[in-house]
Amino acid sequence: MAWIFSLSAECGSKQEDAEKFAQYFDNILLTLSNGTQSQCQVNVFQDIEENWWCRVYPNNISEVGVDTAESAYLMTEIGILLYKYLRESPSFRYALVGIEVDEFRTYNELREELPNLSFPGLVIAESVWNHTFSSEYFRPFRLGYLWKPYEGEVYKPLIASSDLKNKLNELLSV
Repeated sequence: MAWIFSLSAECGSKQEDAEKFAQYFDNILLTLSNGTQSQCQVNVFQDIEENWWCRVYPNNISEVGVDTAESAYLMTEIGILLYKYLRESPSFRYALVGIEVDEFRTYNELREELPNLSFPGLVIAESVWNHTFSSEYFRPFRLGYLWKPYEGEVYKPLIASSDLKNKLNELLSV
């Protein structure tokens, strides 16, 4: 099973807004501190509420999730670079970087859950924010946007290793 690391942005009800967002990110070359390069690929799709999304996924990135401390570091560095580009991107309603973040919430779900959402890295347009509530947990991201600061990706050995999970299960069954 593939676990996709990406930036996913919900761009609203107009397909052309998602396509502008996609054009901005398409083929951006991210250069990591170790010299490795990763080129961004994009795709645009519609959710069940008929709102348009853009997924930005860098190539040469693990599709099995965070399976080592090194992959957590690599994905965190790429996440930081994606957020850097997001500061200059065309408009969107909300966005998140991480593993399996496609359609992490529809627009209506987001509005219903916003007071209780705890997605580090969530960037939200003030126009959406103003219709919900105010919180001290969100900070300015760029003009017109707020965010809950990104905390990076985390390596969790018990999730990543079936061998360790088996050992833990053996211990728990005693």
